[in-house]
Amino acid sequence: MTNAEPPPPPASGPENHPDEAPLLKTFTRLSKQVYVQEPVSSPPPCAHETDPTTVIIYGWGDAAPKHLSKYVTGYTTLFPYVRLVLIFSPILKTLYQTLESRSKTMIPVIEALYGPISSLGSSAVPSKAESKERILLQVMSNTGGMNLAATMYAFTRAQPTEPAQVFPYDLMVLDSTPGSTAFLPNIAPWSRAMAIGASRVLPFLPFIVIQAMAALFLATLHGVGQIMGATSAAVFSVAAVNDPSLSDITSKRLYLYSKEDDIIHWEDIERHAADAKSKGWDVSSETFEGTPHVGHMKAHPDKYWTAISAAWKDAVKKRDHR
Repeated sequence: MTNAEPPPPPASGPENHPDEAPLLKTFTRLSKQVYVQEPVSSPPPCAHETDPTTVIIYGWGDAAPKHLSKYVTGYTTLFPYVRLVLIFSPILKTLYQTLESRSKTMIPVIEALYGPISSLGSSAVPSKAESKERILLQVMSNTGGMNLAATMYAFTRAQPTEPAQVFPYDLMVLDSTPGSTAFLPNIAPWSRAMAIGASRVLPFLPFIVIQAMAALFLATLHGVGQIMGATSAAVFSVAAVNDPSLSDITSKRLYLYSKEDDIIHWEDIERHAADAKSKGWDVSSETFEGTPHVGHMKAHPDKYWTAISAAWKDAVKKRDHR
């Protein structure tokens, strides 16, 4: 999983789903991957002053609109007056791009909050204490994490002065992520994750053939990256989330995971959580029984949304005490 650029693979993934998908009818398309839905109505005076103003959902690799619709419903049920920013994460494209090109694709996320990035400066982004924006990040699987890291990188790169302000947020929810970045131990689950999405556009091929093709692509990408000395997208993103120069250390962190996840190992998530805590993040976690990769909300919706609601209340308390 590298930032080297071999010949581009065939286009596939969520960005090719038609705009008429039912979920997206209420969203405005900012790019092939980024959509925004403004609140249906303004909140009444003095109401919901502690709710997030924006929820940014980084979908897992190759998640289709129908897959993310339940998360949209969940968040609008919890927070009726929230702005939603939805990011689709086609696996092939995310892995193929360099960090610079991947970050450019995430600029619409920043512009949905702060306007044109050409005018973004230290004076254009108020401090979290001064800002009326209260931001919740929902990050799903490693591919969602790669696009999150690209957003944070793009934000700091857009700052004209040093030290650059990090992308401000109040709560980061990490669902089934992050995992190990070691290549050989992970080629089987990574290729399986790619094959699940690719099988929707290659239904005539046996799944084992699609997974073998995915494994070959990943091996090629990894090999080219090794030769060029490039940092992989996975390595950069896993480190970025716990890097105070890119990620908001004053925020709250919630990990949601399962020991039955066959793509991301729970031990890797717990190591990442322990590292975050050791660096100063306020960390909590919730484990789910018997659930597959990014399947926790579907199997245990009450427990899932209760955990997020409780973590958000903790995030608000942290903000109020700053």
